[in-house]
Amino acid sequence: MSDRPRFITPEGFARIRGEYEQLFGTERPKLVETISWAAGNGDRSENGDYIYGRKRLREIDRRLGYLSKVMKNAKVVDPATQPDRDVVRFGATVELADEEDERRTLTLVGDDEADAGDGRIAWGSPMARALVGARVGDERTVRLPAGEKSWEVMAIRYPRDLRQASK
Repeated sequence: MSDRPRFITPEGFARIRGEYEQLFGTERPKLVETISWAAGNGDRSENGDYIYGRKRLREIDRRLGYLSKVMKNAKVVDPATQPDRDVVRFGATVELADEEDERRTLTLVGDDEADAGDGRIAWGSPMARALVGARVGDERTVRLPAGEKSWEVMAIRYPRDLRQASK
């Protein structure tokens, strides 16, 4: 992972922080206690609780290290504060239609919060890069493994800025 800033939405950052706190504050201490108990039971070479516990502890520590780096390099960008809401930028939810008028809705999010199955695509993905700067009515062509495909931007939405709504 490079030390360049990694764009992330406030919700994505909260999910990552929540996972970190769950692993560090709950799961890891319980596991350390189990390993300690298992180590006191004698022969460690055939002790499944001890062997599995040590393996799981390494996995948790690796994940904690990764999450720590993500949070350190995260640049939280709130899409609700986007001033130009007519153009696709980070955090936009975009409704697209292809040549057969099949519709698809995607949200451009940080690499660490992408979930294509849920319609959240990584900011650095080919589809997202093709959409950045587009306006409603623009057609964008994306090179996919199966070949090129054109999409028309039908709608662009951003979350509501709650700070503006309360004024």
